[in-house]
Amino acid sequence: RLGADMRFAVLSLASAPSIGVCRKKQATMSQPQDAIAMAEQEMAYRVELFNKMVGNCYDKCIDRRYKDGDLSVGENTCLDRCSSKYWACTSIVGQLLGASQGR
Repeated sequence: RLGADMRFAVLSLASAPSIGVCRKKQATMSQPQDAIAMAEQEMAYRVELFNKMVGNCYDKCIDRRYKDGDLSVGENTCLDRCSSKYWACTSIVGQLLGASQGR
């Protein structure tokens, strides 16, 4: 699903008219391009955040000695709690940063 959104953004950029057409078109073109750039930045941030969460929770919860092909009940519970806490902390930090920027 996300890939389709990114493909739309790339197609929108590829089908954009040339920059030198006129100033009015240039001004309206920058808004969609800015939105796409912001969406790409947000996507990169979320991917990085997810990868950090996976790495941290994996290091904390998964036994280094693989005994089974599946997660144990304890590992599964630990991963569930770890990911839940990680997202909760990220949300709190985001809210605090948003509130401090609004001042």
